Order: sequence, then C-alpha cells, then structure tokens
Amino acid sequence: MKAERNFPRFTVSAKGTRWVEQGHPWIYDAEIVARDDCENGALVDAVSEKGKYLGTGFVSEQSKIRVRLISRNANDRFDAAFWRRRFQYAWDYRKAVMGADTGACRLIHGEADGFPGLTVDRFHDLLVAQTLSVGLERRKAELFPLLVDVLRADGQEIRGLYERNDLPLREKEGLAQGKGWFLGGGEPLTEICENGVYYAVDVENGQKTGFFLDQKYNRLAVARLAEGKRALDCFTHTGSFALNAARGGAEHVTAVDVSASAIEMARANARRNGLEEKMDFLVEDVFELLPRLKAEGGAPYDFIILDPPAFTKSRRTADRAERGYREINYRALQLLPRGGWFATASCSHFMPHERFEQMLRAAALDANVELRQIEARQQAPDHPILWNVPETEYLKFYLFQVV
Repeated sequence: MKAERNFPRFTVSAKGTRWVEQGHPWIYDAEIVARDDCENGALVDAVSEKGKYLGTGFVSEQSKIRVRLISRNANDRFDAAFWRRRFQYAWDYRKAVMGADTGACRLIHGEADGFPGLTVDRFHDLLVAQTLSVGLERRKAELFPLLVDVLRADGQEIRGLYERNDLPLREKEGLAQGKGWFLGGGEPLTEICENGVYYAVDVENGQKTGFFLDQKYNRLAVARLAEGKRALDCFTHTGSFALNAARGGAEHVTAVDVSASAIEMARANARRNGLEEKMDFLVEDVFELLPRLKAEGGAPYDFIILDPPAFTKSRRTADRAERGYREINYRALQLLPRGGWFATASCSHFMPHERFEQMLRAAALDANVELRQIEARQQAPDHPILWNVPETEYLKFYLFQVV
C-alpha cells in the first residue's frame, strides 16, 4: 500500500487475489472475505488477505461481480482530470485504429477502455450511452460532459447524448430501466455512412444503441467478394450485409428477417442508396426458409450470409444455442453449389471460437461439403479486446468457399 487511503477496504481471498493479479478487473462476491461498510456504487480499495493493494474500483451490492476495478495504481486520484484523461485515451485510440472512419464507431467499450459497464457509440452527431454499473451511473452527470468536451475540443460536431438504458441487465445492479436525452435534444434520428453505404439511425427505437457497429469491416469483406454473385443475407436486420453486397457489385441480393419493421428499414436503406433494383426483401423465419428452399429444389444463390442474433447469453443455454447454429449452417451449406461462397458469424461470448469452429466442421460434414477458409475475423478494432478479459472478445466471423 502507498500512503494512507481514504477508501473503504475490501479484503479478497487468495483465489480472488490470483484472479486479479492475472489481470482481470472483476472481483466476485464469493471472493470477498472481509469488508468495510460503504454506499452502493462507492469507490473501494481491494486488498489481499496479506494487506497488499490490488486496485480500486466500484462496489455493486446487488451483483455477483461485487467490485469492478478501474485502477491498479495507488497514486491515482479519481477526479475530473483522471476521467478526462481516460476519455482522451479512448478517443486517441479510435483515431489511431480507425483513421478517418470515426463518424460511426464505438467510443467506449466497457472494461476494454477502463469504464466498466459503460458503452458509448457515436452515430455522426449523436452519442448513445448504455450504463450497466451502479458506480458509473452515479457519476454520469460528471462523466458524460467530459466526453463531449473531449470530442468537441478535437473539432467533432456533437449534437447531443442519448441514453439507451432500456435493458433488463440494469436490474441486476438495482437500476431502473429507461431512455431519453441526457444532453441536447431534438429528433433522436441521424444518418451515418459506413463503407460508402448510408443508413438512417433511430437511436431511440433501434436495437441496442441504434445500429450494430461491430461488423463494419466484416461487411466490407463481404462486399469485396460479392461482385457478380446472387446473395442471400439471412437475419439481415436493417440490411447492412445485404447493402454492402449490393454495393460491392452483386448481381442480386435477397435480404431476409423475421421482423417486418426491420425489413421495412432495410428497404428504406436500399432506396436511400439507390440499390433497390438489385434487391428483394422477405419477412420470414430463416429456420423455416432454408429447409423450404431445399425442398423446393434449391435457389439460385451462390453466396449466403448468416449473421444471427446471439443464440445464447449464458453458459446454461450454450448447448441449445450450438444446436441452433449447427442447424442453420447445415441448411445454408446444403443450398450452396460447389464453388459457392459462405459467410457465417456468432456474436455470443458464450460460444467461443473453438466451439464455433467445431460446430462448423460438423455442419459441413452433415452437408457433405468441405470448407476452404478465406478469412477468420473478429469485431472491428473500435471494440477492443483485452486478452486478460475474455468477456471483451465475443464476435466470430468466417468467410469460406464451399468445395
């Protein structure tokens, strides 16, 4: 320990100490062996049973993750200058890894940027925040203006910050759900350009924060392969993979989603980009569509894209999710001709790379095809992965040729 500390102390078991010393910022309730009283969301010092300082973080009284560390430096002072520095680091990182492509990007990716439980996405002139930890919830009145100041000081036009806290996960922190303007106001609508494709973004009603940014460069990889192809984009949502394929020169693209409202937005995005003549849209369940196409004698698709929602959000349902992934991948591979092209993804952390790849091998065997890998990709670099925090790695994306 350094000089006298004024934070409450939480003593961590030997097992928890090893976990923290290996670099993970979470301390579970079962690893707390002694503690001082404090308010929910307060900053506390974590120490080993021998009194060694492990770090400082936010306490969450209602979560199994009892302490989320934000610093391992006993000399840090958690004032406005500290938080401004951390926001500046995050922005500088995005400029470095995304270049000029920061008009639509993730600015804060939770633990990977030192803000546990906080997500902030940028859509042109709007920021959208989701706060899932009580510690940052209590400090957002201080923190959010600092982030806006960092961006504006760099010449970025920011009209406002909208909160999308309509997530059941907040209840695990004892936080109410809700959404609305935190800074600024007006219409919660904006437009972004990604890979040369324009999208209308509704930050109030769109899924998650309004648009899925993590597949940005994977969509570009699809566009590079799409020229002259007839593509089927399954789980299209608002049409992002389908639009990239069409813009990449696909002969024709069929976009499929079970949500009628999502398909209507995809259709509108196609009109906005002048691509509607190369596309058609189906409101269908992919699990029903693929076997029906096979029963009808197949369809003239030589490129199929599977980008489903997360089939599992916990280890308990991972087996069932694997069966779902295997079914749709098998059905898609059955439809493709030899020499066809195949893109497939999973956005669930609880379906790790090794298990997903094992599932793909089994699906290909079932379909009596072989897979020639073109690329194995992950989330875009504005969603950084910390190797000591496996939870920051979640997106798997593969491109294959069927042989």
